[in-house]
Amino acid sequence: MANPFIPLLSRRCVPLALTLLLAGVFPANLIPTFSSLADIRLPLGFTIDYFALKVPGARSLAAGPDGIVFVGTRGEGKVYAVIDHNRDGKADEVLTIAKGLQMPNGVAFRDGSLYVAEVGRLIRFDNIAKHLRNPPQPVVVNDALPKEEHHGWKFIRFGPDGKLYIPVGAPCNVCDRQDDPRFATITRMHANGSDQEIFARGVRNTVGFDWHPLTKELWFTDNGRDWLGNDLPPDELNRAPVKGLHFGFPYRHGKEIVDPEFGASGPAGTTFVPPEKELGPHVAALGMRFYHGTMFPHSYRGGIFIAEHGSWNRSTPIGYRITFVPLVQGRAAGYTAFAEGWLKGIAGWGRPVDLEVLVDGSLLVSDDKKGAIYRITYAGEGK
Repeated sequence: MANPFIPLLSRRCVPLALTLLLAGVFPANLIPTFSSLADIRLPLGFTIDYFALKVPGARSLAAGPDGIVFVGTRGEGKVYAVIDHNRDGKADEVLTIAKGLQMPNGVAFRDGSLYVAEVGRLIRFDNIAKHLRNPPQPVVVNDALPKEEHHGWKFIRFGPDGKLYIPVGAPCNVCDRQDDPRFATITRMHANGSDQEIFARGVRNTVGFDWHPLTKELWFTDNGRDWLGNDLPPDELNRAPVKGLHFGFPYRHGKEIVDPEFGASGPAGTTFVPPEKELGPHVAALGMRFYHGTMFPHSYRGGIFIAEHGSWNRSTPIGYRITFVPLVQGRAAGYTAFAEGWLKGIAGWGRPVDLEVLVDGSLLVSDDKKGAIYRITYAGEGK
């Protein structure tokens, strides 16, 4: 029997498909979404193009040597090396350097080695740039991380202190797990995996952080809890200038939202640090980077770009974009859309995940839905 919905897959029938969706007849995930980079809106003078296609599940980015960008994934279980041999802003090769891993979202490159964070362990590929086509067996750096998969995928980066920072997300939507104090924290350890310690508490799930290029303070995004309605709570951009601060979860959300279940049970005498900037509700703010390049205009230098993956449980979708937070005297002083257009009506054809500033000052953006990496450049307002 012919499928009655096949005719809806033509561009001319999209309005009818949307009507059926609203009527509950046509599943949302089958709505056709026609996409093009021409849909992406950027400030005057900026251009977006593909840096690499055919990078399934592309998530965390880490720039390596010789035009190599390492890419983590989640459901695919793979780690890629994306290589721009001639440095023309377009990748020439995509190599799979590891597979069969457990949600290897986090990647970090240091001293010739690629560090990869799985759910329960941290591994390392030594001298990787010289062995991309025949990667060595990984060295297990630390296999004592919590094993829970809920918010168990990790973003990792080396800090200015030389230590590797590894968040441990809350294994729930909202809960107060006392059995392992590492839940809902950002931890750090030496590069050899020793001396893991908690740096920040009350962090539900951060999948992106960076350090201020001058003050060396840690800034990070945090995803707010679900099921408090369409507009609560906000996602957060936080600042952690010192070790030992508590950022509220699960007792407080945003600047002053008391959790209806755990708000009365917070630890006595604890001061909760409010976010530096409240972001959109449920936008799923993931990767963030300080812009330290020189290609973009001065107004962007020293500011923060944030990849908003996009909402999944909001009646009107939000996010699916790159936003920008300028800093004034070291503090957040705004929050505006920078690149948007991955969301078309009620359907997103792309979901930004992470960002990386290249040596030339251009900005890479990974997209795990499209399976691609974009490159944003600036050529002047007159172009």
